[in-house]
Amino acid sequence: MTDKEQYKVQKEPYYQAQGKEVELYEAAYRNRLPVMVKGPTGCGKSRFVEYMAWKLGKPLITVACNEDMTASDLVGRYLLEGGGTRWLDGPLTTAARIGAICYLDEIVEARQDTTVVIHPLTDHRRTLPLDKKGELIQAHPDFQLVISYNPGYQSLMKDLKQSTKQRFTAFDFDYPGAALETTILARETGLDEAAAGKLVKIGHTARNLKGHGLDEGISTRLLVYAATLIKDGVAARDACRMALVRPITDDADIRETLDHAIDATFA
Repeated sequence: MTDKEQYKVQKEPYYQAQGKEVELYEAAYRNRLPVMVKGPTGCGKSRFVEYMAWKLGKPLITVACNEDMTASDLVGRYLLEGGGTRWLDGPLTTAARIGAICYLDEIVEARQDTTVVIHPLTDHRRTLPLDKKGELIQAHPDFQLVISYNPGYQSLMKDLKQSTKQRFTAFDFDYPGAALETTILARETGLDEAAAGKLVKIGHTARNLKGHGLDEGISTRLLVYAATLIKDGVAARDACRMALVRPITDDADIRETLDHAIDATFA
């Protein structure tokens, strides 16, 4: 299997468009413009990128960013081996060499001194300097850089610099409307639409509490978890408490509010 083939998305991911994002992404890719996807946790950002890589037939290399990630983790490093050293490409370098879509998930979690290494790849240069190796990589014609983050968690200490933001085209994502989200749950899990609709109703109740005791509402991802448990035979109330309430809050009052909503919905 070639390097490209091992990174290909082999099976079509289920994705339901909410607007013109598919066509707009295709236009961005045709022109190899970098893309930024913004939206709350679990709203489908990563699924969308995976779907687009499949639709375009391009390899996808995903990096889950974190605060300990260094520039070497992205670009590469020398490894001690036997009596000498061997260079190992990082995921960003690999993507630039083979012409993959490189997806940096939750980019704001990475240190700002790490993210600056992507800058030469996001303008007319499309290059990646490997300073430690003394090599300048010219990105493959098929290479594209995609980043994502959740603006709800941004702060003065954890946000993208304007010098980085203004290198990207951008999409705003949000949770789907009730009808579409119901369809997504039913399609993803096989749960009947009536039960899926009840889960969506609970999800919307929790999202209305964002900023009023909750940092973040119930995501579509968690709704899929609850639907999966119900489809497997778990009682609806137990599935909802396990998948929708306990993961997002330890506040007794908020839990009680959501538990009452669950009991009322699945009475």
